[in-house]
Amino acid sequence: MASLDELWAKLSGAADCKSLLKKNLTQQIFDQLKGLKTKFGGTLAECIRSGCENTDSGVGCYAADPDAYNTFSELLDPIIRDYHKITDLEHPAPTFGDLDNLGFGNLDPSGDMIVSTRVRVGRSHASYGFPPVLTKEDRVAMENVTVEALQTLTGPLAGTYHPLTGMTKETQKELTDDHFLFNDSDRFLKAAGGYDDWPTGRGIFFNKDKNFLTWVNEEDHMRFISMEMGGDLAAVYTRLITAVKQMETKLTFAHHEKYGYLTFCPSNLGTTLRASVHIKIPKLAASPDFKSICDGLHLQARGIHGEHTESVGGVYDVSNKRRMGLTEIKAIQEMRNGVEEIIKREKAL
Repeated sequence: MASLDELWAKLSGAADCKSLLKKNLTQQIFDQLKGLKTKFGGTLAECIRSGCENTDSGVGCYAADPDAYNTFSELLDPIIRDYHKITDLEHPAPTFGDLDNLGFGNLDPSGDMIVSTRVRVGRSHASYGFPPVLTKEDRVAMENVTVEALQTLTGPLAGTYHPLTGMTKETQKELTDDHFLFNDSDRFLKAAGGYDDWPTGRGIFFNKDKNFLTWVNEEDHMRFISMEMGGDLAAVYTRLITAVKQMETKLTFAHHEKYGYLTFCPSNLGTTLRASVHIKIPKLAASPDFKSICDGLHLQARGIHGEHTESVGGVYDVSNKRRMGLTEIKAIQEMRNGVEEIIKREKAL
């Protein structure tokens, strides 16, 4: 494994590198941070390894653990401001809204345009580091604590945990067919230590209706996901927040007054909330102004198979763009207003 000095030399010599890491890690900041360690034993090398080994990264930086956001703030703060397009790092307190009175329901009651709706958030245990500083024993202990909490969920949220270790071919096929299964194929995450001890400590929890699931120790300690076919954003959001609030009575999540909820990647802080629809908008998407329309509505549109993929049959994955500097209810309302506007414009063409 390359030393910190070797990583720095590689990044310094990458003239074509356009990552936020390259832009913000100066010699002065490198010298200032290179000898520091976090409370969890995290180092600068663990934060920058992926971006130095993959000089085509967009961000190029991960946090070794929750305390890295304090210890290495001279590097991480400008990267966070840059990525999230914010000037002040003062994330508001979590506010999920009145779930009985959200003021919206199904964004597409006719069912003609929205194929499916999904809302997810990431959460981390306050008492554990992120992948680069974890031992195999840490991963297993953390998995046990998470699963114990998940198994207290009741009613429609109650479900079953499927560990990746020892998973049968049948379960593997079922989860792949349902698009539930995550894998170890992301080279950026791999270089950051995200797949160390794979598949130990990882797994998937889902309820009977398969409309609420939790990824355990994928990129983040926990990724809670609520989804269903159609456009009922209120039902999807309510299910997610109900589950997260119940989990919060059993676990302590890593949270910071400046950054909001803390996760492994600085691109996923604040609310960590991504609300998306798969929506049929072939006419609007063909318009030359499509990207600027989305930007104006604080939305991101991409192909349905994830970032950097093409649309299939005029169906796009449209989601909220802003995660930091606003509350959860504001983020979901922003997405709702944007999607309603996009539907209106598509119908007018």
